[in-house]
Amino acid sequence: MHKQFSLQEYDDAAAYIQQRLAQPPAVGLILGSGLSPLAESIEDAVRIPYAHIPHFPVSTVEGHAGQLVIGQLAGVSVCAMQGRFHFYEGYTPQEITFPVRVMQRLGTRKLIVTNAAGGLNPTFQAGDLMLIEDHLNFVGMAGNNPLYGPNVAEFGLRFPSMTKAYSPDLRALLLATADELQIPVRRGVYAMVAGPSFETPAEVRFLRNAGADAVGMSTAPEVIVAHHAGMEVLGISSITNVAVDAVDSDTDTTHSEVLETGAIIVPRLTRLLIGVLEKMVG
Repeated sequence: MHKQFSLQEYDDAAAYIQQRLAQPPAVGLILGSGLSPLAESIEDAVRIPYAHIPHFPVSTVEGHAGQLVIGQLAGVSVCAMQGRFHFYEGYTPQEITFPVRVMQRLGTRKLIVTNAAGGLNPTFQAGDLMLIEDHLNFVGMAGNNPLYGPNVAEFGLRFPSMTKAYSPDLRALLLATADELQIPVRRGVYAMVAGPSFETPAEVRFLRNAGADAVGMSTAPEVIVAHHAGMEVLGISSITNVAVDAVDSDTDTTHSEVLETGAIIVPRLTRLLIGVLEKMVG
């Protein structure tokens, strides 16, 4: 059963958060597995546990702290989700994306989404960063789209285009920043699958043949809802492991590997995101 939220419920959550803020956040950040340390760079931070916010889900996954961290980062007012919600936890796409719509009601107009992903492109290596140019939302294509149900017209159209779900301007901004900082960045298509089991070798080969460069269990719902609501979206995948495409491989994918590699990537990703934020206000 898809949980539907009213505009009033989004506004209840936004009002609770707004009471604790000096100014509305301009940029939203969603931090994926192993990337929570990014939120520790936020200055003058107000930390609000998800459990305290009306109607908010609560994150249950190791490596996800489960709180909003709101403050200043590189001179920009940001609202960071330190831990996100996933379909495999039992949440509906509407619950997963609830925080994004709350951010929009707070006045946030740009959203930066990060995730941990498995590398499908054979040229990718664990530790790479990938700029998301487009996505394949297998969960949504199977009927679990976050816009399922009555359209909330205050956010956007019933049938929104997804041709430019990932902002061309923000993608260009990130690539220019990466070039200046001499941080290598891959570019590609992110495939979302439901999880929580990692992909079989046959599924890895299928996803690669479908045009995906990386695979994970998040991101697409948040991006769809943000784009629907008129927010500009920037997506970055941390390639934390290389997906296994042969049944007789000695390699195995584990969540601990994802967290360990994510921690190695954090300093580079932090520098890159701070550089992007500096350009947003520069």
